[in-house]
Amino acid sequence: MRTHPPRTRVRRSTLALAAASALATVAVLAVPQPAGAAETSPVGFGAGTTGGGSASAVTVSTLSAFKSAVTGNSAKVVRVNGLISLSGQVDVGSNTTVLGVGSASGFTGGGLRLKKVSNVVIRNLDISKPLAPADGITVEASSKVWIDHNSFSADRDHDKDHYDGLLDVNHGADNVTVSWNTFKNHFKGSLVGHSDNNASQDTGHLKVTYHHNHFANVYSRIPSLRFGTGHFYNNYVEGADTACHSRMGAQMLVENNVFRSTKVAVTTNRSSDVDGYANLRGNDLGGAATEVSRVGSFTSPPYAYTAEPASSVVASVTSGAGAGKL
Repeated sequence: MRTHPPRTRVRRSTLALAAASALATVAVLAVPQPAGAAETSPVGFGAGTTGGGSASAVTVSTLSAFKSAVTGNSAKVVRVNGLISLSGQVDVGSNTTVLGVGSASGFTGGGLRLKKVSNVVIRNLDISKPLAPADGITVEASSKVWIDHNSFSADRDHDKDHYDGLLDVNHGADNVTVSWNTFKNHFKGSLVGHSDNNASQDTGHLKVTYHHNHFANVYSRIPSLRFGTGHFYNNYVEGADTACHSRMGAQMLVENNVFRSTKVAVTTNRSSDVDGYANLRGNDLGGAATEVSRVGSFTSPPYAYTAEPASSVVASVTSGAGAGKL
């Protein structure tokens, strides 16, 4: 989705900055999960998503076969064998698991759309170069979605609008977990909430968990969150201009992440007329700045999870994230 360059409005209170700084030093006492561990079910807001469950798997290697296999709302497991070229997006039905075979199966040139569906799992796919206006994955007006162990990529050799988002969540979508993925070489990583003018549909929704993802050479939107509630923990971000962006009253908890070669790790006061909220704790900022104008109230996610300390995140994420690691 096209946006104009960020309009930075610096208006941070001394009190808010002091509170954010204090929260950033809070240690989280938790037992780390094994490096590269692959969950059998999602952790976070997408908990309970089962996709096609135990349905018999169908393996496809052509676009026509894939479109036929993912249509409809009956329980189904679709295995993608090989790299399929797309123009635009393919709609995926409810109660579906899409699973790549090996480390190099998936889609290039376009992506997948989950529109007004529920209970979808997408794992182990290579999704590259989604030409605008297609996203790599769009989750639109859908709920119960698990996006896990995929490799998203493009390039930064073109204008920022040549490709669209790698993963966008919009139009009141809800209960999404994004885990153990890689996002590489792109301008616009992951947009949650497509417009400042969509409060009536988005308020109270757009609840998304990001954990153990690797963002490398992604310029911004890591993620950009409007109106919703985002939990961003145990991720590794390197080479970003602006990473976590909370806006339009969104609540974001940024916990035990690692930032390297990043200008701004967290901002709440850019590009929109209404600031967002953020809480920071246990992060390794690596010299990145923070712009927290409003400290949020979202400090305790409503689900069980284990946040490993920031000191082990790089090893865990680089060894375990992306396709081919299940």
